[in-house]
Amino acid sequence: MTAAGGAGAAAVAADATDALTAKTAQLGSAPAGADEAPAPPDVEGPTVTLTLRDPHGLHARPASRLVGAVRGLAADVQARNTSTGSGWVPVASLSRLATLGGLAGHVIEVRATGPDAATALDRVVAAAADSGLTGALLAAPQELLVPDTPARPLGASPGIAVGPARPLRAAAFEIDEDPAGDPAAEQARLARARADAAHAIEAVRDHTATTAGADEAAIFDAHLALLDDPDLLDDAHARIAAGRAAGRAWADAVDAAAAAFAALPREYLRARAGDVRAVGDQVLRALTGADGPAATPGDGVLVAADLTPADAAGLDPATVTGVVLAAGSPTAHAAILLRAKAIPAVVGAGMHVLDVAAGTVVAVDGTTGEVLVDPTPAQAERFAARAAEQADRARAARARACEPAVTRDGTTVLVGVNAGSAADAATATGADLAGLVRTEFLFLGRDDAPGVDEQEAAYRDVAAALGGRRITLRTLDVGGDKPLPYVPAAAEANPFLGVRGLRLALRAPDLFATQLRAIVRTAHATPVSVMFPMVSTVAELLAARAALDAAIAAEGRGVPPQLQVGMMVEVPAAALRAAAFAPHVDFLSIGTNDLTQYTLAAERGNDAVAALADPLDPAVLALVAATCRGAGDDVLVAVCGEVAADDAAAALLVGLGVRELSVAAPAVAGVKQSVRGIDLAAAAALAEQALRAPDAETVRALAAPGH
Repeated sequence: MTAAGGAGAAAVAADATDALTAKTAQLGSAPAGADEAPAPPDVEGPTVTLTLRDPHGLHARPASRLVGAVRGLAADVQARNTSTGSGWVPVASLSRLATLGGLAGHVIEVRATGPDAATALDRVVAAAADSGLTGALLAAPQELLVPDTPARPLGASPGIAVGPARPLRAAAFEIDEDPAGDPAAEQARLARARADAAHAIEAVRDHTATTAGADEAAIFDAHLALLDDPDLLDDAHARIAAGRAAGRAWADAVDAAAAAFAALPREYLRARAGDVRAVGDQVLRALTGADGPAATPGDGVLVAADLTPADAAGLDPATVTGVVLAAGSPTAHAAILLRAKAIPAVVGAGMHVLDVAAGTVVAVDGTTGEVLVDPTPAQAERFAARAAEQADRARAARARACEPAVTRDGTTVLVGVNAGSAADAATATGADLAGLVRTEFLFLGRDDAPGVDEQEAAYRDVAAALGGRRITLRTLDVGGDKPLPYVPAAAEANPFLGVRGLRLALRAPDLFATQLRAIVRTAHATPVSVMFPMVSTVAELLAARAALDAAIAAEGRGVPPQLQVGMMVEVPAAALRAAAFAPHVDFLSIGTNDLTQYTLAAERGNDAVAALADPLDPAVLALVAATCRGAGDDVLVAVCGEVAADDAAAALLVGLGVRELSVAAPAVAGVKQSVRGIDLAAAAALAEQALRAPDAETVRALAAPGH
């Protein structure tokens, strides 16, 4: 095919050798003379070198950033691992980048030719720095260091579960083995299936963004990059041209790409083979009409060979009490999503667990990695005691979920729910309010912005789901790392420090005005707090308030009587200058996820620095304390980051002066119960100790029960 297209001998040889890459990697050998794949014709162009500093090397998420950096440019961008002497591979191909086997300390050389060569290299360098591939060498967080051949099952998501096994059986694909009658028709079938798979992946990504968070949703950006991987597509198209049907051609191309990942030296990188197969299965499902994997009906412990990220994202914690995987890795994307859903999970349990009959009792400890199948009475008693203790605490909390959360000395602390939809709010039994409504759920996964009427209806649905209690509507928090297709935005070297949140809203006044009109209309019908995200300066806040005043005037009904105005405290500048913001707001809400990221210079989505990003670090707590001092007596301080649900955090935050905690729906009752056990004077003393502690580990030890 390459030759028929008019390419020269070097390009034909390069394509022929490239086609062997996955197989030779799988076999551990290479054909004679193939130590380095023939390079494209030499053309003078700029080059850069990248020294990898991520402990996990060139893994899927940062690699997908590099792919995105060069997409759409008029440039041929190639990379090679000079530390291993590898051949050149196209940067536009996620699967081929993985074959470089880039580990921490390796040097990757990148070259580019074409009109946009210089721009391409600038973007590659910026993407590498932004994703944590380059920069200071960091020690890998201990919880992510996984032995290549684990001697025992590994805990992947903490918690205890005891219940009947519910085996998950993968759906079989009936792939057409007959030769294709019309290659053009088969190519079209594959294109339609890929488009269907892309829509499905985008839907899962958007759902995950609203239910688990943007960092977890970024997993599916790597899946979309794999779906468009040029090497994977070229392989499938070549097989179709050679007479294969679309299903068989795609399945074989996926097998080859997955084999290339599986042959890599690091377990963390080998785990990405599962991502390739997950994407491949979604396309095969669209091609064949096969159903997804199905579990034995009923509540219990899910037992499976492995889970795709999409499978994990779709699990309901109310029915899936635990997960045991025969294979898998604590660093796999499915494990990340299980942790986000608080489902206890163990991976690497061995293929023998697949023989467990449905209904057999299984005990799982997602912290220690312990899995007991049909446990003895003594074993069952031990697990049951631990599970019962957890259940008793949860039961007592649920029984009092609708009561106010009042400390032992009489201080009321509001406990709200973080919601991404009306459905989220409806599950928040006992929530005093919605302390954070992520309004992005209305704006994602579409080609144009919602209008005033659509937004008002959605916001009123959230309020109705909470029985008319106050809802805190955060204005659109996108841009930078979370772009919208209908909001023009330039590519940014570091989107976390770029145009996002309120910064973007102020640059898109029509979009902002439409949302504020919808919020004002809602506030005339139900108690509403409007909250502006990513505020850094008083000028930004005043501009936002002016836009709100304009929306109130446009509605012509005056200021809604129960409307409150607040802002997020997500950057150190806002925390340190809280006193300057306080006269202009009714409340300050601390977003500890971003505040931790910016305080410790540790990107939220970067596994390599996950150990640094602890919201109980004394530096982060000092900024919480500064916010509470600056707010004074008249401005309420809330926390709506994940730390609000941390068992070790409630007393610390209340001791620092926080009077509202907003958490995921399942945590509401438990947080209220924790507040009821707090003595304010003791909590304040504990907070003072924590501020003087040397590190987060010491803080957690201080805050541990019974200390």
